[in-house]
Amino acid sequence: MFHPIDTHKTADAAVDQIEELILKGVLQSGDRLPAERVLAEQLHVSRPVLRDALKTLEDRDLIEARQGGGTFVCDLIGPIFSEAIVQLISRHPSAVSDYFDFRRGIEGQASAMAAMRAAPSDIRRLSDIVEQMDTAYVADDPLVESRLDVEFHHAVGEAAHNVVLLHTLHSCYRLFENGVFLNRGRLYHHTSARAEVLKQHKAVFEAIAAGDPKLAQRCAEEHIDYVRATLAATEQLDQREKLADLRRTQASDRAVKK
Repeated sequence: MFHPIDTHKTADAAVDQIEELILKGVLQSGDRLPAERVLAEQLHVSRPVLRDALKTLEDRDLIEARQGGGTFVCDLIGPIFSEAIVQLISRHPSAVSDYFDFRRGIEGQASAMAAMRAAPSDIRRLSDIVEQMDTAYVADDPLVESRLDVEFHHAVGEAAHNVVLLHTLHSCYRLFENGVFLNRGRLYHHTSARAEVLKQHKAVFEAIAAGDPKLAQRCAEEHIDYVRATLAATEQLDQREKLADLRRTQASDRAVKK
């Protein structure tokens, strides 16, 4: 991913190149940079020049050196909400509806932009993820399906080639993945959801691959609508089951007392 730097340029050129890779999501939080010797060779700079560049990046809180472990990209995905708000939302499930409204808009926008801007490598990556989804579905592995679900949406966001949207999505997905808004395990254990979600992901991918932004947006929005409705139905079923079990237990206790 690194390319030689003009010999007449200073450490600033190395800084600019690494910053660009971070900005565009090629280098992400937690990624390890090559060893100093290797990176200096790839950039065609001396090790003292590279050290100056790395020091600048470290001062900017973009990378961090770990004792005996190498140099890593810092955790750059800040929280979209404070912990207090996250806990508040978790105590008030009505906020889930607002989450799906937001998710519908941002997923639709990302998919439309991906249909207009995706590079061949983006399409290949999405295709590979969809193939893995097929394999996980056949293997009846909801845990892998759930992981690939997140990976697919990340890949769509990256295929949109908009750095603001990309980093917003990364920040949002960190919140989404903690289960406050969406319990993916419950979704993938629903009777028909696994097959339906796979079909919807394929539809989004095919629209992006076909370069059809309107169709891609519609497929993404329909996917979010389905997830919202399915989880709501599952929640209602759980509540009815709890009530029925409570009534059964109470009736059993009355019979014993008689």
